[in-house]
Amino acid sequence: MKLIVIAAAAALLATGASAQSYPDKPITVVVPFAAGGPTDKVARDLGVALGAVLKQTVIIDNVGGAGGTLGATKVAKAAPDGYTLLLHHIGMSTSPGLYRKLAFNTLNDFEYLGMINDVPMTLIGRPSLPASNYAELRKWIDANKGKINLANAGLGAASHLCGMLFQQQVGVDMTTVPYKGTAPAMNDLLGGQVDIMCDQTTNTTSQIEAGKVKAYAVTTLKPLSTPALSKLPTLDSQGLKGFNVSIWHALYAPKGTPAAVVEKVNSALKTALKDADFIKKQEALGAVVVTDGRVNPAEHKKFVAAEIEKWGAAIRAANVYAD
Repeated sequence: MKLIVIAAAAALLATGASAQSYPDKPITVVVPFAAGGPTDKVARDLGVALGAVLKQTVIIDNVGGAGGTLGATKVAKAAPDGYTLLLHHIGMSTSPGLYRKLAFNTLNDFEYLGMINDVPMTLIGRPSLPASNYAELRKWIDANKGKINLANAGLGAASHLCGMLFQQQVGVDMTTVPYKGTAPAMNDLLGGQVDIMCDQTTNTTSQIEAGKVKAYAVTTLKPLSTPALSKLPTLDSQGLKGFNVSIWHALYAPKGTPAAVVEKVNSALKTALKDADFIKKQEALGAVVVTDGRVNPAEHKKFVAAEIEKWGAAIRAANVYAD
């Protein structure tokens, strides 16, 4: 019995010492997508700000594949010591609905460290679409049932999820055209091969500013302050009550990471989110840095749980699965 007590006490002391010295080596942040995309950009910008606070190097490890689930699985199975973290987007809440089998449990296999940003979305159309505003677009949609092509960047992509929810709320089934990424989808929209698309401001703002696409609405509950998008109405104000889709990013650690380490990373994250350079870079992407209660682990997890319910219902209604 004494040996067990001594061993337990030694383990607690070791954990405490480890948490107290954390971090004493570089931290790896896994991004479950290829380099160069919006999530990778957020991770690299945050890595600079976070590293400055923790006084340690932050390494970005791109582990793409299977809609972001491969990278998430890698972190779920990593040593729970705070040196392997996950930066993921809305896919953390949609994967449980999209995939019949997952190698991890979103709510049970991670420590929640806090949310980072929200990225609004916009509803846009091909330049030749005969509708100059959302009211005209709705009339055009109703008059062209069965003929509308809705582009997206692939199964489970932000544009796919937004488009799926839009179809459900307007009550019109459209021909969904999936692409292997945003770039080819946007190219066909610009060329008039497809009619409409709902995608992140990070991908649409420059096209809207240049007048290369028709812009109809934003997907947030409040209008955006970005100059190029400030005049766009919300879908909520145009009759789709409660329509609210943003692509958010957040930080996670493997389940079992010491509470002291979780607290230290969360504290560093809160400081990093106030970094003027980081905020400026996020604004340039059309993203809004989170300042509400979701920067705290408990509220972060509560938010993701609600998102799982929301998207699970939408995915079941659409009967769309990744496997």
